[in-house]
Amino acid sequence: MSAAGDRKKRTAVIGVSAFILVAMVVAVTIGITVDLQESSDGNDESHMSSTMKAVKSLCQPTDYKKECFDSLKAQAGNATSTRELVKISFHVTIERIVEGVKKSQLLHALEKEPRAKMALETCKYLMELSIADLERSIEKIGDLDTMNIHDIIMDLKVWLSGTITYQETCLDGFQNSTSEAGQKMKEALTLAMRLSSNGLAIIDDFSETLAKLNITPHAQGRRLLQDRVPENKYALDLEDNVLGHGEVPLWVGGGIRRRLLSDKVPGLGKRKPDVVVAKDGSGNVKSVNEALKKVPKKNSKPFIIYVKEGVYNEYVTVERRMTHVVIIGDGGEKTRITGNKNFIDGVNTYKTATVAVEGDHFMAVNIGFENSAGAEKHQAVALRVGADMSVFYKCTMDGYQDTLYAHTKRQFYRDCAISGTIDFVFGDALSIFQNCTFKVRKPMENQQCIVTAHGRKDRHEPTAIIIQGGSIVSDPSFYPVRLTNKAYLARPWKAYSRTIIMDAFIDDLITPDGYLPWQINLTNVGTTTCFYSEFNDRGPGSDKTKRANWPGVKTITAEHALDFTPFRFYKGDTWIKQTGVPYSPGALSSKSDSDIDH
Repeated sequence: MSAAGDRKKRTAVIGVSAFILVAMVVAVTIGITVDLQESSDGNDESHMSSTMKAVKSLCQPTDYKKECFDSLKAQAGNATSTRELVKISFHVTIERIVEGVKKSQLLHALEKEPRAKMALETCKYLMELSIADLERSIEKIGDLDTMNIHDIIMDLKVWLSGTITYQETCLDGFQNSTSEAGQKMKEALTLAMRLSSNGLAIIDDFSETLAKLNITPHAQGRRLLQDRVPENKYALDLEDNVLGHGEVPLWVGGGIRRRLLSDKVPGLGKRKPDVVVAKDGSGNVKSVNEALKKVPKKNSKPFIIYVKEGVYNEYVTVERRMTHVVIIGDGGEKTRITGNKNFIDGVNTYKTATVAVEGDHFMAVNIGFENSAGAEKHQAVALRVGADMSVFYKCTMDGYQDTLYAHTKRQFYRDCAISGTIDFVFGDALSIFQNCTFKVRKPMENQQCIVTAHGRKDRHEPTAIIIQGGSIVSDPSFYPVRLTNKAYLARPWKAYSRTIIMDAFIDDLITPDGYLPWQINLTNVGTTTCFYSEFNDRGPGSDKTKRANWPGVKTITAEHALDFTPFRFYKGDTWIKQTGVPYSPGALSSKSDSDIDH
């Protein structure tokens, strides 16, 4: 056969394969409706019966079946399409959350106790974030029959997980409040939280169905792992002292190089950034907040903020609308944003953050985040992150209790240094820390130290704290007391807490037990339902023979460990590769940097 004939044959095979794949996807999308519609005789009674059967099938994988069925029964009408029923379930969930918002506003107006009043204010904001994630999930549902179905499913799982976390964070804010407002808000949000859980369970079940049908993105996966991401019109050079190597980085929707810094800034590009921040007046503005005001509405390409060396005493929020923001400093110890809000002084944990990042596709390079409140002030967050597909490279996060609040969504940290005392990396994000250093600082005399506290509340959430490579060591202040003040790897903040530590160096500060139970009313929470595992670690603190003997402490194989590497865990890693940071998508090699070749 001729070469042209071979090409035609290959094209035909590819075409048939693509057609089969699309047919399978569409079949799964309409799923439960096919046999129902064939059995219907067209009258209203029969159609209603089909609708109820479809509703029951849709609710089957949920944990709160009665709430699922009752809510859809009242709203479904004649719908039998899986897609339409899922949309309806999301709309009903939004309605229940809106009721919670109204309740929080009413209680806020009546509330006198300061801590409860602040918690109600935070609740309103968090529920608005929850509604926003549900709304964009509804938009995504319409694309379920497209070829990028795996990306869409992952987005849905991440965002629906976020809605659950936001509502849970709302209720967390009432801890240590003497008001009854917390209980009233819990009652107001109970149905909304159950419906949110149901929505995630439905999407998770859909994902498992795809896996059983063997509709997998393996071909795409091989391309991502083996091929360099094609250079596009935005691809720009970053020099070694910015991103540590001379590769060609990309960014979601655009690149960085041409838009970086002028020749007046040594080692950084040829063109000016969008904004230069300098305390001495040598830049465009004197504060990070002033720079953020210049981020365009509906921004879709990198907005570069260069922050010159200095200590910036300000509280910064990268708002949800501020997408694709890139902040570059002169080094984690040279460019620092600092604050000291804390729980003891009356601020709830969520609002103590010195820097809060909520705009998707955020990136930070060579900058420090600090909360200087001290161990005696208890919860005091340096950095809170709820931005999807956010990347931090060569950054420092310094604090004591609750230093880094990895709150929600997909987050990747590379070559960062995080210091603290109690639960100093916590939250419910899909967070991976690759080649990062965790430094335990000296706590108060009666305190024990815990590196991580993951907040996974629902078993369907795709979230975890994953430490890959790097080290867990004593800060110089902790070293003299490391054998008297115990230090632990993790404790389960919520029932389904999930933390995996692999290929890391663990020094002698970690107690042989490794894990500390979380006690509520003298009851240990999460010891049977958590998922904690260590794989291929080294160092004097890595001995697993005396680890806590909980059902939730697992031993995993090398193959299972790969499930917690970036490419598999995130179900795709293009958004990381496009930043150009040094990065390994799978298991770390013996090399210290373990970088992927772009």
